[in-house]
Amino acid sequence: MDELLAALSKRGLAITQHPQRGRCLYTAKDFSPGEVIISQEPYVSVPGNSSTASRCEFCFASSNLKRCSSCHGVWYCRSTCQKSDWKLHRVECQALSKLEKERLKSLTPSVRLMVKLYLRRKLESEKVVPASVMDNYKLVEALASHMSEIEEKQLILYAQMANLVNAILKWSDVDLKEIAENFSKLACNGHSICDPELKPLGTGLYLVVSIINHSCLPNSVLVFEDRKAVVRAVEFIPKGTEVLISYIDTAGSTITREKALKEQYFFTCSCPRCIKLGQSNDIQESAIVEGYRCKDEKCGGFLLRDSDGKTFICQQCGLARTKEDIKKIASEVKLMTEKANALLNSRNFSESMSLYKAIEELQVEIWHPSSLSLMQTRDSLLKIFMELNLWNEALAYCRLTIPTYERIYPGCHPVLGLQYYTCGKLEWFLGDTDNSIRSFTKALDILRITHGSNTPFVKELAYKLDEARAEASHKLMPMDDK
Repeated sequence: MDELLAALSKRGLAITQHPQRGRCLYTAKDFSPGEVIISQEPYVSVPGNSSTASRCEFCFASSNLKRCSSCHGVWYCRSTCQKSDWKLHRVECQALSKLEKERLKSLTPSVRLMVKLYLRRKLESEKVVPASVMDNYKLVEALASHMSEIEEKQLILYAQMANLVNAILKWSDVDLKEIAENFSKLACNGHSICDPELKPLGTGLYLVVSIINHSCLPNSVLVFEDRKAVVRAVEFIPKGTEVLISYIDTAGSTITREKALKEQYFFTCSCPRCIKLGQSNDIQESAIVEGYRCKDEKCGGFLLRDSDGKTFICQQCGLARTKEDIKKIASEVKLMTEKANALLNSRNFSESMSLYKAIEELQVEIWHPSSLSLMQTRDSLLKIFMELNLWNEALAYCRLTIPTYERIYPGCHPVLGLQYYTCGKLEWFLGDTDNSIRSFTKALDILRITHGSNTPFVKELAYKLDEARAEASHKLMPMDDK
């Protein structure tokens, strides 16, 4: 622990112990917006492969893949990735090669990640894979597992998964209880590895990054550059401040966020947003993002349940709306959404588009214009229109979502920046250069902080902005000068 503290001290960081929150990462110097607080390669990682899509085991690329000729369970995009991963995959390959074909196909990323965790521990103890101050199995042992808080059903599942890991490893000294506990540790401490557009690619365990606690109003953001986890400040963080990221999507109401955190991470958040639970501002915001609209289309009010429990009252004009009226439409929307999601997942864009449009019409009747449900439906339609090359429709729906994104996310949030970026690309493609410059500028202001100015993704955005500005200047030139 002393060596870890010394290593972090050189990076302007410190670890302290809190009676409720456990280990906390604090700043030992000031950090500016966009500055990297800490970055780390995964201790172990695994791509999110499925029966329909595979990725390189090392870099998570999805093209030019070749299957390992020995175990047939792992893919690589080039020889350098295979060589980089060889020390670990060599022993994993031996274990996977002994599995029946059907069992190999059914291995989940979680089980594979656990197998790799134990193989890495073995190779570390044999000095085949080097341990470092910030990457060693002792840090895995220090992670919180919350085993005492897990329901019996989940404990049984972890026990079954532990037996599967044991069947793969075939070691005589395997501790099944320890494996089950490590599954719980991975569930609480693992991170979904995403591309720059926040699309999930796989899962990784980052032993120092895992020390960082949660806030629904974080001062930092976690993004990934290939497999490397990078934590950047999104605001000025003075010396002596706890570094905080968000574990969940913070767009939901306080009750929704608390439920998600309690179910997966076993704690109740006490951030500045969550301590307002039950206060008038919190009630109003929850009613807007997850509640219903006034029956009068000209009124922009939100509804709250009346004391009789049978009606909802508009807080702006006082108009009542019955619970049954809302429940009927909400039930219909739920069933239609399940069907539409299934169609979209099977890439049936034409039918899913028709269904989502019907859902949107119903949602507009009862949901508030700034509701998450309506925004998510419009986001689905945006994706479908882009898949079908219906660019004008895609831009119209992208613009419809922006006000809700601006309402539910802080000013410097990667999700908001990415939505501005999408809007800018559509505007530029359709020849609306002036608006594309505005959207690209808003996107760049956010993403250069969250993703870093020197990353390829942000450099490409900056290049697009420069091109759009050059195009706008060219249009303003007199005809004789062109």
